[in-house]
Amino acid sequence: QVQFVESGGGLVQPGGSLRLSCAASGIVFSTFAMGWYRQAPGKQRELVASITRGGSENYFGPVKGRFTISRDDTMSTVYLQMNSLKPEDTGVYYCNRLGFSTSWGQGTQVTVSS
Repeated sequence: QVQFVESGGGLVQPGGSLRLSCAASGIVFSTFAMGWYRQAPGKQRELVASITRGGSENYFGPVKGRFTISRDDTMSTVYLQMNSLKPEDTGVYYCNRLGFSTSWGQGTQVTVSS
């Protein structure tokens, strides 16, 4: 059974930082490109960062230069370091295999507000 467990979210002031983690199970983690997705209130889920099996990173939208995605294949875990957070970064963050739309976890809530 494929499972993703996201953690590390919370309430943070603008300009602050958070580090999200996502532990995967039920898959051979090292064989998949992974992505972090965000679902803002009232909006569809969107991809914000991805990392290939080889560790190449891509960022989408206004997170470039502020977010860093990384992975630890020995721990079957993908991370998202978020710096210089803005109110528009608010949302529920999920991880998944890149290009897959099934087996979503519960996500972790990130709220950026003063």
